[in-house]
Amino acid sequence: MSATARKSDNPRPAIHRLPPDAVNRIAAGEVIERPAAVIKELVENSLDAGATRIEIDIRDGGKASMSVTDNGCGMDDASMLLAIERHATSKLSPSDAGDYDLTNIATMGFRGEALPSIGAVARLDILSRPEGLNAAKLSVHGGKVDGPAPAAFAGHGTRIEVRDLFYATPARLKFLKTDRAETMAISEVLKKLAMARHDVGFALSSNGRRMFDYKAEPDTREGALARQAAVMGRDFGDNALTLDTMREDARLTGFAGLPTFNRGMPDKQFLFVNGRPVKDRLIVGAIRGAYADFLARDRHPAVTLFLDMPPSQVDVNVHPAKTEVRFRDAGMVRGLIVSALRHALAEAGHRASTTVSGYALGRMRAEDQQSAAPLQGSYQPQQRYGGASPQSFRRDGFSRDNPFAESFAPPQGFEENGESFAGPAFAGMDTPTARHEPEEYAPQEPPKNYPLGAARAQLHETYIVAQTQDGLVIVDQHAAHERLVYERMKKALAQGGVASQGLLIPEVVELDQAEADALIDRAEEFAELGLKLEPFGDGAVIVRETPALLGKTDVQAMVRSLAEEISSLGEGLALKEKLQEICGNMACRGSVRAGRRLTTEEMNALLRQMEATPYSGQCNHGRPTYVELKLADIERLFGRR
Repeated sequence: MSATARKSDNPRPAIHRLPPDAVNRIAAGEVIERPAAVIKELVENSLDAGATRIEIDIRDGGKASMSVTDNGCGMDDASMLLAIERHATSKLSPSDAGDYDLTNIATMGFRGEALPSIGAVARLDILSRPEGLNAAKLSVHGGKVDGPAPAAFAGHGTRIEVRDLFYATPARLKFLKTDRAETMAISEVLKKLAMARHDVGFALSSNGRRMFDYKAEPDTREGALARQAAVMGRDFGDNALTLDTMREDARLTGFAGLPTFNRGMPDKQFLFVNGRPVKDRLIVGAIRGAYADFLARDRHPAVTLFLDMPPSQVDVNVHPAKTEVRFRDAGMVRGLIVSALRHALAEAGHRASTTVSGYALGRMRAEDQQSAAPLQGSYQPQQRYGGASPQSFRRDGFSRDNPFAESFAPPQGFEENGESFAGPAFAGMDTPTARHEPEEYAPQEPPKNYPLGAARAQLHETYIVAQTQDGLVIVDQHAAHERLVYERMKKALAQGGVASQGLLIPEVVELDQAEADALIDRAEEFAELGLKLEPFGDGAVIVRETPALLGKTDVQAMVRSLAEEISSLGEGLALKEKLQEICGNMACRGSVRAGRRLTTEEMNALLRQMEATPYSGQCNHGRPTYVELKLADIERLFGRR
């Protein structure tokens, strides 16, 4: 069939207006995806209405019914009728010239789409009473309006009930998940809103069972932490570092978990912009960069960040769900997040998470409960220390293999004579791998007020046992020294810059034009890291020097990785992370190894260095360097309390 024939068989379609009910159902698909979206919109309206207590009740995951009751300002009859009209809102006000500024939004909602969208696809009932006025009820079922009519309502505020979601668009029902899945989605939405507004009480009930009830907390830092701990778990409250940093007109507050308090998934990282929970890939890269020195690639910290900035500096009108934002200066925001997190981690010093000691005590109690009979045959004598061959460490504190790996420089160097440390009482018999020194060589220095105490013994030539004023500390000597060496290497790199090595044959890397331009724009920054590149025609760069620390490296892959980082996050992280990884590996290889015997002076020197070194509570891979057990907890293990 010819194109002419096909054209005549299909005349040009006529353009016509859709009826209002069809328009509302179409628009509802953008705003109301599932029950959790309904709850989010209604609760945000309650927050904008000034509510201090919000109660939510759902049935069958919200499919059967949902209700949101608040003690906000309420609505009169005329306001309720306007509220169910599309694009009618109290959140935006015109300027003197009659214009509406969509770049300066300070409320949770502003589109005026939620209530008409819900009423178009479900049975919507609104019951409201402003303070000092009578209550009224308005119903919108499948787009049909009934009311308002007088009703009874105790107190003041609004109660909105939504029943039979998507009954007017039954095709949408098959896309909903199980009741349990929808319930959990609602719970997650409410928890994020509860974290953002700790001054408001939130309660959720499902099928008559109360899932949570968060009381309103004082509008203080302590109140904010109490709400975060109530949502994320008490352990987060015990292991959170406080953030409070200003840059230009932006202020970042919140809480960051200690590196040793980490998870296998990045599901406990939250960003709130002007009180609004948002998803932004910026936070992923910023947090990864801030914690790069402390966590392995497959571990993730727990973080809650609250960013307050002028509304004109952030665009919330990106998506109908209002879960995405765009920053006018994304680089400034990322820098603010990274610097605030690193500053908090530095101030934490040698602090490690309480979950480490809690886990140790839990395992002790579990073992104690499992063994009712006395231990028999569980002790296995180990080989004596005499004749052990020490590792090669120079007395000046530098490894022979790694001149960068500066030691903690103990007063008397490492023990190198291989003599047995077993006292005379142990002569002629096997001893356990706990080190004992003759009294004249092991003065019992009181723990004084040292946070990590005074060394008392070395177990299995790997762990240092120190006594504190109110307990004991067990230190992994290799992990601890690894952190000390790594921090010194970073300092050396910062002072002297990164040495570069010239390529015998410069490499040309083909890229998209936009990626090449982005790399060239940051050429000076990369040069500071030892990577020197120049433009090479359209869509290409030429690399003349690479960081010497990287040795022989895949230049093509590295440059492309940098280009991808800049395109996705606006920052080049790959090279910095690669250098940090190399430094970490060098520190690991040059540190005091497990199985290395240390004198009491060396052990105490290591403890003092840990107390004075930032981040010493964890090694470069996020593992704890020490475990602290309080005397009260130890006494409970033995039934003394």
